[in-house]
Amino acid sequence: MRNPYLIYAAKRLLQAVAVILLAYLFTFVVVSILPGDPVTNVLRDPQNGFTEEQIQAIVAAQGLDQPIPVQLWTSLSHFLTGDFGLSMRSSRPVATLIAEVLPSTLILASAGLAVALVVAFAIAYGTQLVPTRFGGGALRALPSLFLSVPNFVIGLVLIHAFGFQLGLFRVIEPDSAWATAFAAIALGIPISAQIAEVLIANLDHEARQDYAAVARSRGLGQARLFARHLLKPSSLPVVTVIALTVGEVLGGSLITEAVFGRTGIGSLVQRSAAAQDLPVLQAVVALAALVFVLVNLVADLVYPLLDPRLTLVGPPRRRADTADDTAAADLRTVTG
Repeated sequence: MRNPYLIYAAKRLLQAVAVILLAYLFTFVVVSILPGDPVTNVLRDPQNGFTEEQIQAIVAAQGLDQPIPVQLWTSLSHFLTGDFGLSMRSSRPVATLIAEVLPSTLILASAGLAVALVVAFAIAYGTQLVPTRFGGGALRALPSLFLSVPNFVIGLVLIHAFGFQLGLFRVIEPDSAWATAFAAIALGIPISAQIAEVLIANLDHEARQDYAAVARSRGLGQARLFARHLLKPSSLPVVTVIALTVGEVLGGSLITEAVFGRTGIGSLVQRSAAAQDLPVLQAVVALAALVFVLVNLVADLVYPLLDPRLTLVGPPRRRADTADDTAAADLRTVTG
């Protein structure tokens, strides 16, 4: 008998591969149809001092003298093997340039996502425990406030308050533990808004269910009700939200790196864009698409394992015919 989950996982994997290839194809086409070309824009600039023989050698090494379909096939073949070509700015392998700065960006992005999750769950927990008249309404307004403030503004405030005024970290040491922590806070606070809003809405929905009312009637406190019955079903949509915010995390990381003076993918993109170093830019865009697709693939594969009420025929969605049965099971768990 065929396993429905394995069939679903195989289909999602094939779709992810197709999206990655299409993203790389789109990037290549956009770069190819831009006005001018790397040779005209960079190599033939008189300030660079390249001779005609050197230009021809670089053109041959980059494969720019080949037809566009040949260039695409060569570029895609090299991409699949981890070879992104040579930087036109430094003549170093693009993979080496990315490997040198990628760890810093991954640390910042991971720390920022962790901060976002902690802040979002803390706000959601507070909205369930604190009555509206005692500050619960203010907690519910925090996600809207966080979402309206850009991360670079938060970063500048943190640098002024904790860097210059309190001296907890030095601006000239952006990779120190304290500097990384405050950079993660600046990155994570705006991202936490979306997660908190989804979590609060689902907690409110679950709190109105019959099993929650029965639990309260049996004397179960709000804190225990939150931990034992409300948190798990309300957290399932957060998996999807986290996957969708990966792009925002990556984009926010680039801005936060510039604000805090960190050396990462952001600084590499900035230098490459200024120098019109197209091989580096193309590799960064392709890798960003790869990360985004892989994270969403993991979310799609994990979600059916967390929620058995999903059907695996087509896109994941909750089975309406089993929702009442699940609610009844929750009710039996509480009353039992």
